[in-house]
Amino acid sequence: MSTPLTAAQNRFLRGHAHDLKALLQTGGKGVTPAFLAELDEVLERHELVKVKVAAEDREAREALVSEIVGRTGAALVQRIGHVAILYRPSKDKRQIVLPRG
Repeated sequence: MSTPLTAAQNRFLRGHAHDLKALLQTGGKGVTPAFLAELDEVLERHELVKVKVAAEDREAREALVSEIVGRTGAALVQRIGHVAILYRPSKDKRQIVLPRG
């Protein structure tokens, strides 16, 4: 289940993600178990991640991003072109403290 975010929390996370570089990229094979395992590990370590989605048309990109969000339980903070920003709080060491409301 994805993490629900308020509008203020979404703005806060977009500001934090502005200077981040994309850490992962989906390949021609789409969302593979290896990609999901790597993304799960990166989300646990960083909490806020940019992912580059390699799909040609908009519908394919949206489908891939929806699948990634559904299978990782992360919240989609923003999607611009080929880049999606995902947030999922760490189970062990939370680094990002979200504003209330």
